[in-house]
Parts: sequence; structure tokens; C-alpha cells
Amino acid sequence: MAQPRTVEAPTHTDNEFERRLGLLDSTMIVVGSMIGSGIFIVSAEASRQVGSAGWLLVVWLVAGLLTVMGALSYGELAAMMPRAGGQYVYLREAFSPMWGFLYGWTLFLVIQTGTIAAVAVAFARFTGLLAPAVSESNYLVPPLHITQGYAVSLSTAQLLGVAVIVFLTWTNTKGLQYGKIVQNVFTTAKTGSLFVLIGVGLLMGWNSSAVSDNFGNLWNARNAVDIVPGVSALTAFGLFVAICVSQTGSLFSADAWNNITFTAGEVINPKRNIPLSLALGTGLVITLYLLANFAYLVTLPLAEIQNAPSDRVATATLQKIFPGAGVLMMAVAIMISTFGCINGLILAGARAYYAMARDRLFFRQAAVLSKTHVPGWALVVQGIWSVLLVLPRTYNPASNTYGNLYGNLLDYVISAALIFYILTVAGIFRLRATRPDAERPYKAFGYPVIPALYILGAAAILLVLFVYRPATTWPGLGIVLMGVPVYAYLRARA
Repeated sequence: MAQPRTVEAPTHTDNEFERRLGLLDSTMIVVGSMIGSGIFIVSAEASRQVGSAGWLLVVWLVAGLLTVMGALSYGELAAMMPRAGGQYVYLREAFSPMWGFLYGWTLFLVIQTGTIAAVAVAFARFTGLLAPAVSESNYLVPPLHITQGYAVSLSTAQLLGVAVIVFLTWTNTKGLQYGKIVQNVFTTAKTGSLFVLIGVGLLMGWNSSAVSDNFGNLWNARNAVDIVPGVSALTAFGLFVAICVSQTGSLFSADAWNNITFTAGEVINPKRNIPLSLALGTGLVITLYLLANFAYLVTLPLAEIQNAPSDRVATATLQKIFPGAGVLMMAVAIMISTFGCINGLILAGARAYYAMARDRLFFRQAAVLSKTHVPGWALVVQGIWSVLLVLPRTYNPASNTYGNLYGNLLDYVISAALIFYILTVAGIFRLRATRPDAERPYKAFGYPVIPALYILGAAAILLVLFVYRPATTWPGLGIVLMGVPVYAYLRARA
């Protein structure tokens, strides 16, 4: 393995970017990238796994603590290396270029693009509640079966998802100012929507029977599903497994907070503003997530949360308060939320590929900024791959139903993403040992305890997922390892 290199000073290439992102803009990228559609639906599955209101709150608390601890730790690396590419650069410098590439490879292949595709179709699905013609079963091109388990189709919902990706990719190629305005407007709107949901739930949705049912049986597991046959939240060990497995949804809902690090080349005073925006953004979102779950629990009995139609807990909450209008109100809120989330993911992701291209580990053209001072070619390539991930469908012959390929891919890479988060935080310890004299404008809060706790907590969850969710974790590791021969080829060419 190659030895770590010295930390590079910002180059002329970094200065080609326009530094237009202040603290507020940076925080909006953190918040806007984190809040998508997960908080509105994930609690249903988590409540089925842990079986009680108290443990449901613990699930979100664990996800919140891990997220904030990770963000506080990343702040040191962000201040130390305020370079475009963020996490890719941190892994490259702490360990070797190969580890940086494997992260970038997985980011482009699935993590960033798959999330963009998933959130774009989520936007289309909720649009379908307002315009029924937009549906995943309303086909312009019926499913064309490629293999027994896979097909390609183009429904009106898929078409709308594609259109959103294309539109937001185009606006981001027009310059950082366009992407920043879209991000700030929609992040403000969706944060406001989440505040309204919380306020309405706590003030107008207060249901004495639901409060008695949920908080009177706070820790008693009821109707908990088996994680695997014979293992459920009804035993202490099963409860531990259930909490870890449920992190797949809650951590994914709180993910993408690291996206601000990709844009370091465009942040004003990045050594101060990136660590601060990570702390402010993650703290705000996790607080809102916990309050949203309190709103669900004071409005709906646990059984109704566990059995919410299509897992749409937030919709069921508003429907309880505003019968008939709740569905449409929530649809609009989620459309706003997902639109802003897509924009943040598109804006940030291209900067990571730009940094890879500068190291000759991505398409060469991605290393060139356009006349609007953005990585236009990287944006276009990211958009094309995201669009392609919208089109494939999974097929279940037994039930004659169709799913989405990106859904499977996202399941696969949750574990892969955790591996890279753990490695990146471990990079703090490595760089403290190998580069003790490097400038550190901000040092990780609570070092070494907080970073170590993050590594231990994330590693415990990762281990449980590998044991109890092998179908969706080992393939994720496979996707990462597929990048090894690709890296060797690219290095040989370079």
C-alpha cells in the first residue's frame, strides 16, 4: 500500500472555484442533503423491528448521536484539508490513493447517484398523489425483461424523476449561484414544513389514547417482527440486534451530511465554516427528527405507526388531524423536501469526481471547470448515470411485481458507506500520529473519546448487519472491492 503523502496546500486549481458559500449556505447544504423522504416513512419499519415507542426513540437517538459524533470528527479533517473533494481527499491523505478511489468509485457508482435516482422517483411518487397520471404503473414503455429478475421500463413516474434530475443538473451547470439559490429556498421551505408537521402533531394532534398506549407501555415490545427466525426484540439480545438493523433506515435518513466537504473549494473561510456548518446542520436535523417522532407518537398509537399505509407515517399523522386533506398536505411537503435534497446531492457530488479526475482516477474531462466555474462535465456524467439508474426494474415472478434496481443498490451500500465513515474517522488518529505538526485550525471535539465512540458504535452496527443482513451487506462489500482492479488499471495508465 502506498505511503500517505504530505497534505497539499490549496493549488491554483482550487482557486479556479468561486468562493460563494458562506456559513448559512454551507449549513443549508448539510441540512438540505440530509432531509429527504426518509424521516416521513422510516419510523414504520423501525417500530415493527423494535416493537415499542421507547425503543423507537432510542433508534433515532442512536442514529443522531452517531451522526453528530461523525460530523464533529470530520470537522478536524475539513479544517485541515479544505480541498474540493472532501472525504475522498481525507481517505487519500490518511491512508492511500487507493482508499480514496474506492470511496469515490462507490460514491459515483451507487451512493450518490443511486440516492439521486431514489429521491427523484420518491418526488414523482408523491407528485402522483396530486396528479394521478404520474404513476409507476402508467407505462410509456412497458417493462422489457432483460433477465428473469430484471427489466427496463419508462413509466410516467420514471419520466418525471428523469426530468427532475436533468433540470437540476442543468441549473447547476449554470453556476454555483443558481444551485445555491435553489438549495437555500427549498431547504428553508422543507425545514419549515417539518417544523409545521412537528407543531401540528404536538399541539393539534395530541391524542390521549395514543399517548397512554405509547408512553404507558414505553419499553414493552409489541408486535415486533423477527429479524431472523427466532431473533426478535422480545429478548435483550434480539433487541440489540433490532436496534442495529433498524439503523439501516435511520442512518440513511440522516446521511449525506458529509456532502458539504465535497464543496470545500467554494466555501468562504472553509477552515471555520465547514466544521461549524457540519455541527449546526447535523444538530438541527437530528433535533427535528427526534421531535417528528414525538409528534407521531402523541398522535398515533404504535399499531397505527407500525401499519401505516405504504409506511407513510407522516401522512397518517396529518390525515388523523386533517381527515381528507392530510394526504395532499404531506405530498406537497415531501415534494418540496425531495426536490431540495436532489439539488444538494447533485451540487456536491460532482465536486468529488472533479477531485478524482485531478488525480487521473476519473474521466479526464471532469477535471476541467466550465466557464461558469463549476465542474460541468462531472455534473453531466453524474446526471447521465443517475438517469440510467432510474430505468431498470427488479421483477418478482412469484408475485408478478416490479421494484427498482436502485433500491437494491442502496441496500447494498449502506454497509459500504459505514465502512468509509469508520475509515475516515480512523484517519484522524492516523494523521495525528503521522503528521503531528500539521496545521489543525479545528480539533475534533472530545478527541480521542468521541471519535473512538463513533468507530466502536458504527463498527458494532456494521458487524450486526453483516451477520443478520448478509443479502444486502456482502454485495455492498463486493461493489467496493470491484473497484480494486479498476484502480490498478487507472494507475497503470497514469
